[in-house]
Amino acid sequence: MKPISKHTAEHYAWGDGCDGWHLMKSDSLAVIQETVPPGTSETAHHHQHSRQFFFVLEGGLSIWSPEGVTRLCAGEGVQVEPGMVHRVWNPTEAPVHFLVISSPPSHGDRVLASIAK
Repeated sequence: MKPISKHTAEHYAWGDGCDGWHLMKSDSLAVIQETVPPGTSETAHHHQHSRQFFFVLEGGLSIWSPEGVTRLCAGEGVQVEPGMVHRVWNPTEAPVHFLVISSPPSHGDRVLASIAK
C-alpha cells in the first residue's frame, strides 16, 4: 500500500479556479478531492451511470437539484443518484474542500442540463 494525498495525486483544473485531485481512479470507482473558491459554481448536469457521494472536509457547499438546495457543512455528505440534475457551488467567503466519490467514475459520463438559477 502507498499513501496518497492531494500533494502526490494527479491534479486537474476545472471551472473558474477550481481544482481536483484523483485520489483513486479505477474502472469501477473514483475518489476525487476538490477545492472550490468562494462564489464559484459548476454547470448543471447529470450523469447517466455514475452514482456520486459528496462529502465536505472543510467549509460549506451547496448542491442544487430538482428537490431543492442542500447545504452541507464540514463532516456532512449527500448522495446524488444517476440521472439527477445537480449543480454544486460555494456560497461562502472561504474555499470549500470536499470529496466526490463516484461509482462508476463520472468522467466521460456528464450530460449538461439547463436550469433556472
